[in-house]
Amino acid sequence: MSHPVAITGTGVFTPEHVVTNAELVEAFNAYVDRMNAENAEAIAAGEMEPMVYSSEEFIVKASGIRNRYVMDKSGVLDPQVMYPQLRQRDDDEPGIMTEMALDACRKALAQADRDPADVDAVICAASNLERAYPAVAIEIQAALGAGGFAFDMNVACSSATFGIQAAVDMIRAGSIRSALVVNPEICSGHLEWRDRDCHFIFGDVATAVLLERAEDASGPYFEVLSTRCATQFSNNIRNNNGFLRRSRPDGMTDRRDMQFMQNGRKVFKEVLPMVSRHIADHMTGEGVADTDLKRLWLHQANKTMNDFIGRKVLGRDPEPGEQPNILQDYANTSSAGSIIAFSKHSDDLEDGDLGLICSFGAGYSVGSVLVRRRN
Repeated sequence: MSHPVAITGTGVFTPEHVVTNAELVEAFNAYVDRMNAENAEAIAAGEMEPMVYSSEEFIVKASGIRNRYVMDKSGVLDPQVMYPQLRQRDDDEPGIMTEMALDACRKALAQADRDPADVDAVICAASNLERAYPAVAIEIQAALGAGGFAFDMNVACSSATFGIQAAVDMIRAGSIRSALVVNPEICSGHLEWRDRDCHFIFGDVATAVLLERAEDASGPYFEVLSTRCATQFSNNIRNNNGFLRRSRPDGMTDRRDMQFMQNGRKVFKEVLPMVSRHIADHMTGEGVADTDLKRLWLHQANKTMNDFIGRKVLGRDPEPGEQPNILQDYANTSSAGSIIAFSKHSDDLEDGDLGLICSFGAGYSVGSVLVRRRN
């Protein structure tokens, strides 16, 4: 027997610290001045290219981003540091990702009128996890007071949609009745804030989605009609950090590839057709026409990319509200972006309205979730 699945609650944890483009540019340009001064002789001799200033206009044009939230602001904006400085916690303290996740999970449970004891599984799906083991998901499960089991998963920016598919499959099959998919993203920790091409891209956040058997829903919900995931290997978005780092001769050096790296032009050229085809095939497979779709909740990486995908999927320029963007406020929050958009821009849909959640990123990976509003 297959059990229909519903999204009954969502939650978003937003850090208290906001970094504006103006603040970011001021810090970055101060770093540029320092580095150019330190390397003045090499620059004058033609042995090194001078670093170039960033600007608010450049950031908005390149991405559509105006602000981002971070877990630590002082380190990011210090030209002598330029990374978040997060306190090392004792082993008997909750991890920082667990603290973020708990806030989002409790909001999702409250929206669904559920208690932690009602949860059968916790999936912590994020682009980076603060440790290899024990699983962050198990720590979240224990701190929340949830039952069942828990596990971590990482599909970079598609982690949330892949996690939703895993939860949906288990609920449909009958092995569990409910699951929390939570996405604590401390993207500030793997961003190279000293690189003009990407220093503005990421922000921090945590999101959570509660999925249940539709028959158990106690209020309005979104019926999950279908999920679809796909991957295609590419090295154009990568982070080469990992547990083998110290085993290599240069493992302890400040290597650039140990932070977020991407070949932006190749990503733009290769990912957009892949995502557009994926969504179109998903909709066709479910008998959904472009005119049937009321809303697209897309991965929040770049406004130009989202505008392109919206036009391809809908066959026209999206109307205001049909494809909500939140990256101007949150920046790219990896797996959490499409869930923020869904959480903040879904309550107004009417009974029977169709929408699609889609994420895409490193891998390449793309995941989509087709939903119908039920009031």
